[in-house]
Amino acid sequence: MSELLSFDIQPLLAGKGELPMLVQAPEPGLSLLESFAELKPRVDQHLLQCGGILFRGFRVGGVEAFREFAAAFGHPLLNYEFGSTPRSNVTSGVYTSTEYPAHQSIPLHNEQAYTLEWPMKIWFYSVIPAETGGETPIADSREIYRRVPARIRERFVAKGLMYVRNYGNGLDVAWEQVFNTEDRQAVEAYCRAHAIQCEWKDDGELRTRQICQAVACHPVTRDVVWFNQAHLFHISNLQPEVRESLLDVVDEEDLPRNVYYGDGTPIEDGLLDEIRGVLDDCTISFPWQQDDVLMLDNMLAAHARSPFTGKRKVVVAMADGYSASPMNAQ
Repeated sequence: MSELLSFDIQPLLAGKGELPMLVQAPEPGLSLLESFAELKPRVDQHLLQCGGILFRGFRVGGVEAFREFAAAFGHPLLNYEFGSTPRSNVTSGVYTSTEYPAHQSIPLHNEQAYTLEWPMKIWFYSVIPAETGGETPIADSREIYRRVPARIRERFVAKGLMYVRNYGNGLDVAWEQVFNTEDRQAVEAYCRAHAIQCEWKDDGELRTRQICQAVACHPVTRDVVWFNQAHLFHISNLQPEVRESLLDVVDEEDLPRNVYYGDGTPIEDGLLDEIRGVLDDCTISFPWQQDDVLMLDNMLAAHARSPFTGKRKVVVAMADGYSASPMNAQ
């Protein structure tokens, strides 16, 4: 086994900040899992500063070995509870990345920032890189917070955010998949335990509302970060023609997902456009290589997905769950 000092760590993109830091295997074919004991001190030293570390050039050894690597950091891997996008379970605690069509982009977001509970750590494993595109762009959530105009930050913090979701009806993920049950009482119990308002509609489908944070304070570093998915959930995220077609089919209150200020008043489209501009300016992108593993602190770094062609397989693991008090959602 190589000595600790042989695991050099440096910014992946010279001159563009520390996100992500790169740990390059010092010799071909070195096992990522077998190197864990020597890699963990590097993670402990750098992750909370840079927000993300890319392990490159290692032999991962497949999805099960990836699961073992992620779990080795000491936290049980999390199930994808109260998810907002379609995913499939690959093995215990490992999921496919969001199963949206290849031509679609997924905007920058922190995993499950539309809730009061989220993973603190998230790993991505590039099993098969796309033929073209398919990057997982990332961004520093601290930098996003700093760059969002103060008038928008203050408005969002003062009002909070209310996420409204309508499940199923062929328009979004079915509630049975989101809650991993077909038992209505189990759904209601989950919602009560997680400060989610729920109601069963006349058509038998489910609607939920939850008031959540616009920004958050990292429990370890105490950094304040931009931490919400307003720009993603809001109807203005849809292409105009899709938006119009959807509103021809359902009333606004029955949209698959939407977001309002915490008091239920509409969020101005123009403010969300400004936020999207900040996200674009903060985006960091690099092409995947086979067997790359990217580890992010989910509060310090947001992630996205670029359109792609060809076969692409990126799997995800999450751990170290954190719960915010509803009283502190801001």
